[in-house]
Amino acid sequence: MEFTFHKDFSELGPKEWNNLLAESISDVPFLRYEYLSTWWMTRGGGEWEGPQLALISARENGGLLGIAPLFLAKHKGQKALMLIGSIEISDYLDLIVRGGDLPRFLSKLLDFLTSESNLDWTSLDLYNLPDSSPTLAQLKAESDERGWAYSQEIYQPSPYIKLPGDFETYLSGIVKKQRHEIRRKMRRAETGEHKVSWYIVEDEASLSSELDDFLSLMANDPHKQEFLTEAMRTQIRKSAQVAFEAGWLLLAFIVIDGQKAAGYLNFDYGNRIWLYNSGLNFNYKDLSPGWVLLAYLLRWAIENGRTEFDFMRGDEPHKYRFGAVDRNVMRVRVER
Repeated sequence: MEFTFHKDFSELGPKEWNNLLAESISDVPFLRYEYLSTWWMTRGGGEWEGPQLALISARENGGLLGIAPLFLAKHKGQKALMLIGSIEISDYLDLIVRGGDLPRFLSKLLDFLTSESNLDWTSLDLYNLPDSSPTLAQLKAESDERGWAYSQEIYQPSPYIKLPGDFETYLSGIVKKQRHEIRRKMRRAETGEHKVSWYIVEDEASLSSELDDFLSLMANDPHKQEFLTEAMRTQIRKSAQVAFEAGWLLLAFIVIDGQKAAGYLNFDYGNRIWLYNSGLNFNYKDLSPGWVLLAYLLRWAIENGRTEFDFMRGDEPHKYRFGAVDRNVMRVRVER
């Protein structure tokens, strides 16, 4: 097994990277080449200043066996190696390696990180690992064997819905009060005095203006307005653009009387819908456009054979009202 320390994403090809990801332990959109290379360009939309790229690949018999997408930064008083994408805007992260190759890849990777003269680090600080990832147990075993300190904690819940074969079956599986509320709001939108429609953006020529509108809807929320720095706007735009080009962007709007009333920026990837961000026109708040559009998206996902609707990180109440249940993303720290 031969390891290479890369100083630029261009040293690895996107096709080879994404082919390995498709067979890896955590095939998620936040580990795609186009997403992580974009994240690195903007340093997470300005989240990090002055990090050092520590992108590492392993090959065996000429084939790509594993990728450790890492960077080095000062974090909580330590020189920490962290997963590219950390922390705030990439909901799931992991090593990129097939399950059968993980034990020996991780063991050799830790040897390489320890011996690599270009890296001055004291800890591994890995955020947003899925609680189902085999990396957790394997990293603990390796740490114990080396006498390194290992700690693991739940970082955030990440609610999701397993989707059945039809929308009525989905509705029958959630709390009766919430089921009636969803139906009532959908019925009011469809039969009321206002003209209501919704659509998914499919025209690349209009994508830029549609993203302008989406960011404007986001900025109506004072907390999101503060979040939307110029660097973060660039990050969202670039991430959406590369996702569109790769075929897994799902940007949807609900329109009331000719005005965009709510929007969701999602990823449609791996037969799952990943709800990434949302925006709302508060002038139409009484018509619950966010709820209605979410119901339309759930129905669309079911009708188009998607198996899961992932609300991703955060415990906002509406996720559970739609029937989501928790799984978690973890934070793991290793100190040598």
